[in-house]
Amino acid sequence: MSSIQANNRSIELSHEDKLLFPDDGITKRHLAEYYRDIAETMLPHLRDRAITMQRLPDGIDGKTFYHKDAPDYFPEWIRTSELKKEGGTVNHVIADDAATLVYLANQACITPHTWLSRVDEPDQPDLLVFDLDPSGGDFKGLRRAAMMTRELFDEAGLAPFVKTTGSRGLHVVSPLRRGPDFDEVRQLARDLAEILVGRDPELFTTEQRKNKRGNRIFLDTLRNAWGQTVTPPYAVRPKPGAPVATPLEWDEVDADDISQRHTLKSIFRRLSQKDCPWKDIRRHARSIKSARDFTAGH
Repeated sequence: MSSIQANNRSIELSHEDKLLFPDDGITKRHLAEYYRDIAETMLPHLRDRAITMQRLPDGIDGKTFYHKDAPDYFPEWIRTSELKKEGGTVNHVIADDAATLVYLANQACITPHTWLSRVDEPDQPDLLVFDLDPSGGDFKGLRRAAMMTRELFDEAGLAPFVKTTGSRGLHVVSPLRRGPDFDEVRQLARDLAEILVGRDPELFTTEQRKNKRGNRIFLDTLRNAWGQTVTPPYAVRPKPGAPVATPLEWDEVDADDISQRHTLKSIFRRLSQKDCPWKDIRRHARSIKSARDFTAGH
């Protein structure tokens, strides 16, 4: 059994040669090394947020399960936070350092999904998220949807940021000043989504049933709720090629193949050429008051 050093800790790897991405030759050790090396850039987007672990012990061709409660065998140095759920509580992992990310990778946690709030005020989200989910492979439509969402956020007094999900869609995100609870933020997201549907009903839909969406972009605002999670920046997705959820500059949304362009193997080349576009995202946090006033006028 070998180990990886992170934060002056030695994390032992079990079955380090286990192929998690068989067609790409990516092993559990490769995943652990990735999370160790990306930690400095990724941790600001994880710190103080509860995690749901997406684990695939047999790799991306095997079964997936979502693990919320930190097992008893996790070491004491891994930070956790006990948060309420219906009928009880869940002891969530908090990833505040590279060692924790490496340890989770050794548990075959390919994607650590995070809450939209921080654990000191878990009922007050500091992010508003629109998940733009295309029904087909029309990236031109997805690009137009992202740009229209950006324009609407600007009109509403919110600060729009964009990233790939590592899957087919894009996330348009606005950092928020804390205070309003999830019910208030979720209602704001719904109201903004309905404005977009009204502006272009042939492009957008809020219809949850897939067979009712046609070829439209689904405006998924359901993540703006207690206990829901989002794929954070630089998380690896369990898909062929090991794509990475990647913050973008807005002019990069023009690229046709942007959705899964950046991967575990290529992201460091990108970061060597430019800073993370979300590096200062918290400085742009806005109150939702002006956005509520904006939606009330529509």
